Amino acid sequence: MGINIGSIRIDDPVILAPMSGVSDMPFRRLVKRSGAGLVVSEMIASQAMIRASRQTMKMATNCAEEFPMAVQLAGCDPASMAEAARLNQDRGAAIIDINFGCPVKKIVNGQAGSALMRDEVHAARILEATVKAVDLPVTLKMRLGWDDDSRNAPNLARIAQECGIRMVTVHGRTRCQFYTGTADWKAIRAVKEAVAIPVIANGDLNTFEDVTRCLEESGADGVMIGRGTYGRPWFIGQVIHYLRTGGHLPDPRPDEQLATLLEHYEAILEHYGIDAGVKIARKHVSWYSKGFAGSAEFRADVNRVSDPARVRTMIRDFYSPAIDRMAA
Repeated sequence: MGINIGSIRIDDPVILAPMSGVSDMPFRRLVKRSGAGLVVSEMIASQAMIRASRQTMKMATNCAEEFPMAVQLAGCDPASMAEAARLNQDRGAAIIDINFGCPVKKIVNGQAGSALMRDEVHAARILEATVKAVDLPVTLKMRLGWDDDSRNAPNLARIAQECGIRMVTVHGRTRCQFYTGTADWKAIRAVKEAVAIPVIANGDLNTFEDVTRCLEESGADGVMIGRGTYGRPWFIGQVIHYLRTGGHLPDPRPDEQLATLLEHYEAILEHYGIDAGVKIARKHVSWYSKGFAGSAEFRADVNRVSDPARVRTMIRDFYSPAIDRMAA
């Protein structure tokens, strides 16, 4: 089931999606350790990358154990996209990914993200400029189209292939759907049939059964998983094992989940600093806790605490009953 993205071989094409505010280095490192074939950074605005703000540079920061890592760029100006791609090549990215899929109003109003699916000529200029700017493989992430009346993903995929794009990922919704309804995996098959480069399916992949059905319906060469990894950095590794063997790896034991959460918490504090890190970590702590007894009360309480030492104690106390039951 492996794929080639230019000169880079991905033996298990189960990929961590780019997610703003989520797929930062601490999270990517955990997911990569579980066996992910490829991890992708948060979306970075090309103009912000060129200005090299401190926050933007942190979003693009990578480490050796993440290799290969893709940096995702968004923008509407071919020259700026090309320059941002060159900067990330120099900083150690293995792959440059272009965002034609973000549905957020701020991005779309700037004529970037999924807005580019409405102008194939200008989209081609961006694709071509970025490909020519770097020696790295360049990939594309997009949606099915702007709305149900303009599902042009197959044609845009052909244009991308002609411009030198090495892989296309398709989220099975239109821009106007945002994240409502359900992903249309069957519609991705038309993209797969339109091009010779690898096609990756994305959207609503939360269980092993979702992955199986998505691959069957889309004919895709692999999957990209986003929200299904919230609080479960080990899920992509489980999916890889499932696709290889047909077997279901159990979730980590409560004590193992606690150790992973505490490691993740410390990495966030180190990466962002205490003040920002405590706030950024809250969503992750909440996601990890789901499914355990008393999780709603725990989330409400821990999200009001700003002292890292107190948060650590609360986390340990929350997991303690489940760990004790396991040991009994």
